[in-house]
Amino acid sequence: MTLRIERLEMGTVAMAGEVGDTLTTSLNRLAGTRPDGINTLSAQGAANVWATTTGLALVGALNAKNSSSGVGIQGVLNALAGTTGLGIAEAARRIEA
Repeated sequence: MTLRIERLEMGTVAMAGEVGDTLTTSLNRLAGTRPDGINTLSAQGAANVWATTTGLALVGALNAKNSSSGVGIQGVLNALAGTTGLGIAEAARRIEA
């Protein structure tokens, strides 16, 4: 059985990832590069697709998506998720597509 986290917000359903998703899985979900449940890109590649950047390191692409710079991976993922203090994979999982 798969548990999908859903949240109702202003009449729409905002989808987050599934419990246990890895960073790579979450970033491929956000980038739309996960057809048939298979990750097609590395975390860095998926982050660049999602951020509409090319060639940036993972944390650089995430900072570009967040319109920030110099924020560490855990901090930028929590900012993108609207959370604080979560681990990397959990924060990434909570980012809504």
